Amino acid sequence: MLFTAKVAALSVALAIWLSSLFSPVWSQTYTSCNPLTQSCPADPALGKSASFDLTKESPRDWSARGTVTYDKINGASFAVAKRGDGPLIQSHFYIMFGRVSITLKAAPGVGIVSSVVLQSDCLDEIDWEWLGSKGNEVQTNYFGKGRTEGHKNGQSLSDPNNNGQFQTYTIDWNSERILWQIDGTTVRTLNAAEAANGLYPQTPSHIKVGVWAGGDPENAPGTIEWAGGQTDYSAGPYVMQVKSINVTDYSTGSKYEYSDKTGSWKSIKAVGGQVNGSGDPGKAPSSSSPPISLSPTQASSSSGT
Repeated sequence: MLFTAKVAALSVALAIWLSSLFSPVWSQTYTSCNPLTQSCPADPALGKSASFDLTKESPRDWSARGTVTYDKINGASFAVAKRGDGPLIQSHFYIMFGRVSITLKAAPGVGIVSSVVLQSDCLDEIDWEWLGSKGNEVQTNYFGKGRTEGHKNGQSLSDPNNNGQFQTYTIDWNSERILWQIDGTTVRTLNAAEAANGLYPQTPSHIKVGVWAGGDPENAPGTIEWAGGQTDYSAGPYVMQVKSINVTDYSTGSKYEYSDKTGSWKSIKAVGGQVNGSGDPGKAPSSSSPPISLSPTQASSSSGT
């Protein structure tokens, strides 16, 4: 069993390394258990709406990797000050379709990447990404089951002064379409029918928010080029700031289970609730329901660490 576990761990590590050669976003995305290939624990559901004010405290039901600091003016600060820094926070809970709005200021700096990622255990994914060398644009992207077709899923959009002012970025996601919005204005729409080869994100996803050095000199040349060049750590620290996160889970219940290995949203079961593919936020209960508490096993499984 120990040998098998080591082989599996090496396989995952190899897959992450190989994917980094072709897709920069993979530097912060991975899965500790893929329900399309093995039996995995159920995903703890948010099943409601919840608001997290990061100017008051570190958010409940989230965990941090690396150093994240908090203050009453700018909220959470994520800094890249030296090689190896890649601070992020990750939700313990999952949403099964939903709306995520984050008020943030992206980090400046050549090779620095700020990101907001919705990612499922089977590597469905929806992204916002900001390159520190391009303070007037933002990149949007999506993946289905960890795949992208010819790197045509991404789009760069106008986003003036994104590292000089706070703005609110939203992903509104249901079974039919994904909307990317900036300060309430839709800047991109992806209809499910338009997703390449059916690679439309449609499985329960948790949320990751953080910053990393895509321009680290040890990264793959393609990643460094995409990130805008090599990072000069002596000119840092490079800081991303997040004031608030508002989340609505369009589905309900206590947890989400995969009933088969198709990866279709219709195969997802909501324990004690229902999956709402239409994305009607009126069906989500209010945020007055009790906070999620995870067992150590669940927390470890959901954090991917």
